[in-house]
Amino acid sequence: MEISLIFKIAAVGVLVTILSQVLKHSGREEHAFLLSLAALILVLSWIVPYINDLFTMVQTLFSL
Repeated sequence: MEISLIFKIAAVGVLVTILSQVLKHSGREEHAFLLSLAALILVLSWIVPYINDLFTMVQTLFSL
């Protein structure tokens, strides 16, 4: 796993938190929710290949 991926996830988290607070204070809670959902999907799309590699390594380790 690359350390840059952790920094990207942290940056997305900070940015989404700030934008979500701004949207909630302006009365747009539904946009804040959609922003959080979009960020979650983005981060999951970055992480899914690493999870797949993990399952593949576990499968070869136990020879399943």
